[in-house]
Amino acid sequence: MTSEDRPTPEADPIPAWRKLWQSQKDNVFTLVIALLLALLIRGFVAESRYIPSVSMEPTLTPGDRIVVEKLSYRLRQPEAGDIVVFHTPLPLQAVGYGPEQAFIKRVIGLEGQTVAVQNGQVYVDGQPLTERYIAEAPQYELAPVRVPEGNLFVMGDNRNNSNDSHIWGFLPLSNLIGRANLRFWPLEHINWLRSSLP
Repeated sequence: MTSEDRPTPEADPIPAWRKLWQSQKDNVFTLVIALLLALLIRGFVAESRYIPSVSMEPTLTPGDRIVVEKLSYRLRQPEAGDIVVFHTPLPLQAVGYGPEQAFIKRVIGLEGQTVAVQNGQVYVDGQPLTERYIAEAPQYELAPVRVPEGNLFVMGDNRNNSNDSHIWGFLPLSNLIGRANLRFWPLEHINWLRSSLP
């Protein structure tokens, strides 16, 4: 019998799971990388949020969707006029809000500044603010308060319908999630959210 006459051994059949893996492994790797990138971006760069209440009208209305960027406050402190998104402060947790719930307000007072509301006017360090973005003048009074180190004083643009610092006090910088910088929905209202304070 020559070598040509010998029967060739049959190759082991490839299991179905291995055939499936070989045909789909590139897709699986792509999906895993995309998910990891999405998690990194959401955790450290930016995320989208929607506006659930009227507290920031007329600047933002319920149902608006915004981009919250998270990088700038790693490089600099918040500035007056920034629209910030933050986790629930302790006084609000004490009345039943969840610790991971998000709020959105405008920065009015920085650490070391004094904020007051008198006769429908907001004052910072004794100077009246020009606020073209508010729904109406505040219909309450707030005796002058000094913003402690490591905190902000924040208010909603809808001054008379906003659960903000004039009610629950100062916002710790450690509660910040990021800065709202773009409204992308609805499309007809797409715009950059820039500081409106001098």
